[in-house]
Amino acid sequence: MKLASGPRGGLDRLGPAPVVILARPQLGENVGSAARAMLNFGLTELRLVKPDFGWPNAKAVAASSGAHAILNTMTIHATLEEAVADLHHLFATTGRGRGMSKTVTGAREAAFSARRLIGEGRRTGLLFGPERTGLANEEILLADSIISVPLNPHFPSLNLSQAVLLCGYEWHMSGLDGTPRVAEAMEGEKPATKGDLARLLDRLVGELDRTGYFRSADRRTSLAETIKVMFERRRMTQSEVHLMHGIIKDLVRGSRDQGT
Repeated sequence: MKLASGPRGGLDRLGPAPVVILARPQLGENVGSAARAMLNFGLTELRLVKPDFGWPNAKAVAASSGAHAILNTMTIHATLEEAVADLHHLFATTGRGRGMSKTVTGAREAAFSARRLIGEGRRTGLLFGPERTGLANEEILLADSIISVPLNPHFPSLNLSQAVLLCGYEWHMSGLDGTPRVAEAMEGEKPATKGDLARLLDRLVGELDRTGYFRSADRRTSLAETIKVMFERRRMTQSEVHLMHGIIKDLVRGSRDQGT
């Protein structure tokens, strides 16, 4: 379904910005309203994960109020892991504390952080959960930071598109302080993406499984998450990931040569 004469409708002129990921959205009209909010504030890339409705969706188109370029270029993904694989830093939005060992920040601080990360050549994303329940803990675990906005404690509820608009507004405002919209990408080695780290983690955990290192399913879950956090805190580069793959390969080869 093409809604405008050009697929991107001039989006390239707006410059780099965080990707918006909507996990398991339930209503097409909320996706359309989110697309409208995105275009208002210069967020240009939308990804859906397992929407509860079919696509194309007439209600989404109507609610977008002409933000057709966002819907034209939107992608739909079967898993959240797939949707964030090319990103380097993911912000998850939640209205309540989850007791996780992740940095919790407000939308304004997150916007400035995202602008700095993008200036360093790191792709960033803003993750929003479904309307009824918000993000599941398993989805938040994939994030690097949490965005939490102080609301009326007696009515701490935002519509999905309102949450997108709030984060979009802070992103837009973070570029109006007299500094360049996005800084020049820093020279140096390319950062590893979430997909790079996921493949490294899968390989390492698989080899540790083979050696019986974890000893129990509970220990496996806990230690695998600890290793993942270690990798992400390190902000590994692609060359470091390649080095780790080489180390694992040689360790496995040596172990097999020795018959262990």
